[in-house]
Amino acid sequence: MDTLNRNEYQPRTGDALLIVDVQNDFLPGGSLAVPHGDEVVTVLNHYLDIFAMQNLPVYATRDWHPEQHCSFRAQGGPWPPHCVADTQSAQFAAALQLPPAAVIISKATKPEQDAYSGFQGTDLHRRLHAAGIRRLFIGGLATDYCVLNTVRDALQLGYEVLLLGDAIRAADVQPGDGLRAEQEMIKLGAQRITVEGVTA
Repeated sequence: MDTLNRNEYQPRTGDALLIVDVQNDFLPGGSLAVPHGDEVVTVLNHYLDIFAMQNLPVYATRDWHPEQHCSFRAQGGPWPPHCVADTQSAQFAAALQLPPAAVIISKATKPEQDAYSGFQGTDLHRRLHAAGIRRLFIGGLATDYCVLNTVRDALQLGYEVLLLGDAIRAADVQPGDGLRAEQEMIKLGAQRITVEGVTA
């Protein structure tokens, strides 16, 4: 999937970069750290440079939970508290070079609402549609949760998806979850690319 003709995945009008949940709590030292999650930041910055050179839009999703969120173990959910709104733990990685014009999409903002997908309970689809976006370059954290569900929804909504295979990392709660998630996304129609291919 990395051998597409370069003209097919060179960013162009109608494309957007969608960065999923690159937040402190998902990085090493965070309460819900994704193994090697920090490794995506440098790679995503390369994609950000490419999109900046083309003056193309950037969107970034984030978990933005209330303190008593339903996904937290104290409320019967599967996860430790993470990404509580307006805390340092919920901020984007400090080294992630989001442009000032990046559109920030907050998800799972209500106590009773969880959302693995950036489209669930947000206005992301409306914003993309209004901007004339037809193709999404998607990377971030974690491969087997929020990236997977965001890609699923994007494909279902009719977007073409280029999965940034070098800018995703998996939680792998069960060994192999990340690989299975990548295989599912590709089977559903996503195309896997890397920054070397885009800049070739």
